Amino acid sequence: MGHHNIRFDGDTHALSGAWSPPTSRANFCEEDYAFTFYLAEFINSISNIAYVYLALRYMYGPGSRGILAPRWDFMSVSLLVLGIGSFLFHASLRSITEFADEFSMLGLTWSMLQASLTVRQSPAKARLISIGLAVIFTAFSAFYLQSPQIIYQVIAFASGILAVILRSQYVFHLIQPAFPKAKSRDWNARTWKGIFTCLAGYLLWNIDLQYCAELRALRHQLGLPWAWLFELHGWWHILTAIGADQFMNVAREVLIEVGEEKKKR
Repeated sequence: MGHHNIRFDGDTHALSGAWSPPTSRANFCEEDYAFTFYLAEFINSISNIAYVYLALRYMYGPGSRGILAPRWDFMSVSLLVLGIGSFLFHASLRSITEFADEFSMLGLTWSMLQASLTVRQSPAKARLISIGLAVIFTAFSAFYLQSPQIIYQVIAFASGILAVILRSQYVFHLIQPAFPKAKSRDWNARTWKGIFTCLAGYLLWNIDLQYCAELRALRHQLGLPWAWLFELHGWWHILTAIGADQFMNVAREVLIEVGEEKKKR
């Protein structure tokens, strides 16, 4: 089960769009060029606004010094890049933009791993961790370009997310000296809320894959705009954007707390 072994080809307008023919390895349940000549998958494209909006909300929220001086960090940049990369992929269904989408997903994981693994590390060790993650990401990218089977990217992405979850649980429950209990409980609850939000998105994506024929029939019966509510891969984008943003906010609060600890020493 998964988009690495399920593909939907042969849509009515697939060969008459602006970026036709599709050359990507993955092709989703949303019908190609069904709504506009310019976007291969309309909802799967515009739903990436969620990533862009949440990234910009942080960059231009409290602490921003104006449009030319946003407040940014690796996590917010990776979320913005994912929104752009995923939009370009679903808009075009071209192989080169598919790589942009896949690598930007891994970049998001990389940023969250870096934020969680460097908590309470010395500057020297934090640099080593950051360099190590960069080497791993670069090495995997080189490997994946040579052997571009989607299952490899899926395994890498899932492994990275699992590592983020395990590290967050260590930080909240086992790290010594422990963080204040009230803050740890709050961070943990919000982290799990983000995780379950992402899992809900993943469930909807897989329903979209497994029951595509039934969903397409339902969409045709409903007509626009209600049919768009049942483009379930778009909900994956929205829910993972919300879940990732939830984790990032927690990670930033943890880093602020670490900074406050250093000031008290």
